[in-house]
Amino acid sequence: MGIPARLADTLSMPERHEYLRNALSRRGLLRTSAIAVGAGAGLASSGTATAATPDLVTRSATEHVDGSLVAPYGRHLAYGADPRTQMRVSWQVPLPVRNPFLRIGLSPLDLGHKVPAEVRDLFTPAGVGKSADIDQYYVHAALDNLRPGTTYYYGVGHDGFEPAHPGAAHTVYSFTTAPAVVRPFTFTAFGDQNPSYTSIGLNALVQAQNPAFHLHAGDICYAEETGHGLPADSSNYDARQWDQFLAQIEPTSSRVPWMVAFGNHDMEAWYSPNGYGGNEARFTLPGNGFDPEKAPGVYSFVHGNVAVVSVDANDVSYEIPANRGYTSGKQTAWLDRRLGELRRRPGVDFVVVFHHHCAYSTTSSHASEGGVREQWVPLYEKHQVDLVVNGHNHVYERTDPVLRDKAVRELPVGGTHEPSRGGVVYVTAGAGGESVYSFPVADSYEGHEDEVGAVPTYYTGAGGKVTENVDWSRVRYTGYSFIRVDVKPAPVGRTATLTVRALAATGAEVDRFLVARKAG
Repeated sequence: MGIPARLADTLSMPERHEYLRNALSRRGLLRTSAIAVGAGAGLASSGTATAATPDLVTRSATEHVDGSLVAPYGRHLAYGADPRTQMRVSWQVPLPVRNPFLRIGLSPLDLGHKVPAEVRDLFTPAGVGKSADIDQYYVHAALDNLRPGTTYYYGVGHDGFEPAHPGAAHTVYSFTTAPAVVRPFTFTAFGDQNPSYTSIGLNALVQAQNPAFHLHAGDICYAEETGHGLPADSSNYDARQWDQFLAQIEPTSSRVPWMVAFGNHDMEAWYSPNGYGGNEARFTLPGNGFDPEKAPGVYSFVHGNVAVVSVDANDVSYEIPANRGYTSGKQTAWLDRRLGELRRRPGVDFVVVFHHHCAYSTTSSHASEGGVREQWVPLYEKHQVDLVVNGHNHVYERTDPVLRDKAVRELPVGGTHEPSRGGVVYVTAGAGGESVYSFPVADSYEGHEDEVGAVPTYYTGAGGKVTENVDWSRVRYTGYSFIRVDVKPAPVGRTATLTVRALAATGAEVDRFLVARKAG
């Protein structure tokens, strides 16, 4: 099902959502709601729509499946607003279940505390994408009042499936809350991943770094292949790809908070006017942004001496404008306030921002986003943001410190950046598993430096592509990779550091630099 070409480029995301709803409603396929949120300990809504094609197992049969035969999968964690005391645990079940819950304790042999869980039923009808009618059941449990710096063991279940049973020990996982005192730790990041053998390997390599948390900088699983936010894109949409993705990341995400930002491929027009209704069903994020219901991917958290801010660059994108301006400037105003608050917060030495579209990149595919440069780069410079992490371009690229679109000094491999001297370093870590892009000049990375005076590239502005020759592209690597950031705190008045390393899919280091700031 598509949309007439004459309309495709003129509709906003809410208009595209309405077009899809009306089109399917006229065909008699629209169910009462796209997302039916069950009660905390209730039965997931199963709906009444008739499948467009026969099912191997009919809905009437699946409604009465013994709960002992329904195994949870796709476990993924996320911090609450306070990583010291809050964790959100999410998972998936293939069929409706009764009374879902989470058990938690300080030992894998003692899961004595039981927490009710919430089911979010996500319905995708035939006509939206590649499948017949499909229900996906996502389950969420909120854990509050946890002890800082403590390892907890947990298992998820429902009527008929008891994780505390001795025979279910293999379904018990663990996580550790952020400490109350500042300690060294590691976090990792990449963007643009999908279900693939490459992604499985990268996930295993990320897990081997033993990160405290992982940042995913958007384009999470590519269920929406086209990525323009258009109703016509729905013909390529495959909701089932989320099942593969969540199962694929489970070995890591069941133990490490998997903190996501939203990219252009994460706008799914069917589920809600802002395109994020599906993601609200799958993820429970901190919810402390300016408007969690309108912009669920906008939030912040503090782990130790590092503050992390996630923002939604679809809101400011000229290149892919489906959601451009959907917050009416409120997100940018919030970002300004939040960066200021975090920079003044006692105990916070470093501020890291991550989002999808790049302010500064030179690939031949997307290059730089003028909207991010216009709206957010001045804020990053104003508040001396220590590190900006992006995806969107499927490569690794790192800039010199940039101020007003120019490199203010060189930052070679192994060098040290002091934000107090001015300039912001931008890292594109978009080679998380989707096919890699190319650069207009040769790669240049650790052990294979090939410096050039200027790189011919472009950015997308209000009038389209604008060509430019830039001096800030310091490291370029065409290959699958991610970043590892080692945080080393220091006493007040001494120098705290972030050691940022780019690691290839082979485990080889392709870049390294330090961010140094006097601890406050």
